[in-house]
Amino acid sequence: MCLKQKFKLIKLALKGWHQRHARNLLARISSLKDRISVLEVKGKNVVLLDEEIEEMHGWSEELFSLSRINSSISWQQSRMQWLSEGDANYKFFHNIMSSKNRRNAIPFFLEDGVLVEGVERVRSAVCNHFSSHFRPRRVRSPSMEALHFRQLSFREGTNLTKPFSMEEVKAAVWDCDNYKSQVQMV
Repeated sequence: MCLKQKFKLIKLALKGWHQRHARNLLARISSLKDRISVLEVKGKNVVLLDEEIEEMHGWSEELFSLSRINSSISWQQSRMQWLSEGDANYKFFHNIMSSKNRRNAIPFFLEDGVLVEGVERVRSAVCNHFSSHFRPRRVRSPSMEALHFRQLSFREGTNLTKPFSMEEVKAAVWDCDNYKSQVQMV
């Protein structure tokens, strides 16, 4: 058997499967829902027989299975439609982005009273403008060599690093103005 004949047999088998499982799927789902609701209403009034409960469970399982098949088919159809037709909003969003690009573009401007236009000339003028503004400048900073500071003696330096006494902390806190927070020392 050649490959072409095998494909024909597969096609026939798929058509048969489709007619058994997917054809008239929505009507089958609706019919199952109706059957289940009839049994549920009956179950509210009287106690259902074991066979009826089993039948309702079977219908519920079949309904769940058909619903999954239906959602899968719907998803596949939507993908096929999207692939064949494309995105309906593509043209709209493309136009929006193009208009944004046009608004963001700088086609020309005046620089020192001279009109600068053209992509390369505008790009080079903008680059020169910002590079001249953000270029590091050589600024003469004041020198510290001419200043003479008094140096601390060794004893004065050690006084700066010695721990605070409780009396010094208390005096500093009590010395604060009235509107500042105060800590009561014991």
